[in-house]
Amino acid sequence: MLKSSLKAATGAAFIGLFAMTGLASQAQAAANCIDGKRQPPYTLGWANIYSVPTWMKQTEGTIADEVEKLKAAGMVDELVITDAQGDANVQIQQIQSMIDADVDAILLIAGSSTAPARVLEDACSKGIAIINFDSLVDTDQVTAKVNTDSNKWGDTAAKWLIEKLGGEGKILVLNGPAGISVSDDRRAGSNEALAANPGIEILAETNTAYNVAPAQEAVTSLLFAHPEIDGILSLGGALSAGAILAMDKQGRDMVPMTGENARQFLELWKEKGLSSWATMQPNWLGAFAAYTAVKALQGEDIPAFIEVPLPIIDDSNIDEYLARAGDFPADGYIYSPWDEALFDDIIAGSM
Repeated sequence: MLKSSLKAATGAAFIGLFAMTGLASQAQAAANCIDGKRQPPYTLGWANIYSVPTWMKQTEGTIADEVEKLKAAGMVDELVITDAQGDANVQIQQIQSMIDADVDAILLIAGSSTAPARVLEDACSKGIAIINFDSLVDTDQVTAKVNTDSNKWGDTAAKWLIEKLGGEGKILVLNGPAGISVSDDRRAGSNEALAANPGIEILAETNTAYNVAPAQEAVTSLLFAHPEIDGILSLGGALSAGAILAMDKQGRDMVPMTGENARQFLELWKEKGLSSWATMQPNWLGAFAAYTAVKALQGEDIPAFIEVPLPIIDDSNIDEYLARAGDFPADGYIYSPWDEALFDDIIAGSM
């Protein structure tokens, strides 16, 4: 009741204020699930599959930061957060609770690609904006899906390493857990480039959790079995950090290596004088989801799929990232800068 009264009393003023910051006032429904009836300030729901991993904590932090900006613009009054603790069925129940509470938008990293279909269809039918990012659902009953391209990740990493080795060399391949879509997609993305360069010999590859300790153990075993390697195609930042520690412990010379924006990897990269390349799943995908939800509720035309370009870290800009290392957890990720102008550019580029 209080929320409805607040919306009725202040909605028009808030729309005008937000229009000045770059979002037009709502005139009609221009995106899927949007019925044009909801008015600001909006309540956003963040349906988190789990909150323990540092990556997820950092992602939630960007959502909270963006919501504060949206509150200042009069567009959001509340952020509701749930934690399914890794249980996809619990996440579905929590989404249903958000629907019952009549939130205006749901931000979602899905615990299952198929299980939430029915509850998301229900939310969509009620005019609730649904922005699904990172781990995507199979249904199209959402407002927008937001993600980077994991296949492109693997392809770009492989091409960088192949070029660095001049098209010839013996390499190790480090993957995340088998059966995890992002891990499998990154590896699949590297296949074409590797097949096109027969001078690159894969000595061995391994699948481990995205943690330094198991990666270090796995690479240690591979190094004992293969005393001569020329490069490492690593498709995860913790995997790369583990590889560096394993090589250093054996007194091995460092080799060109790919990776991810994990802070420990980036710091070891600089400390050991590596030549490396990395990209990332930016934590600000969460902030972007919140911003996109409000744009959709305001009647903006939002594409059904928004591809977020892969930010690149290489020898030319590693120092820029490390200069900001103190702003990020020691076991976290140094992600690229973001603002709402960047978000507008990404949406426009996906139209």
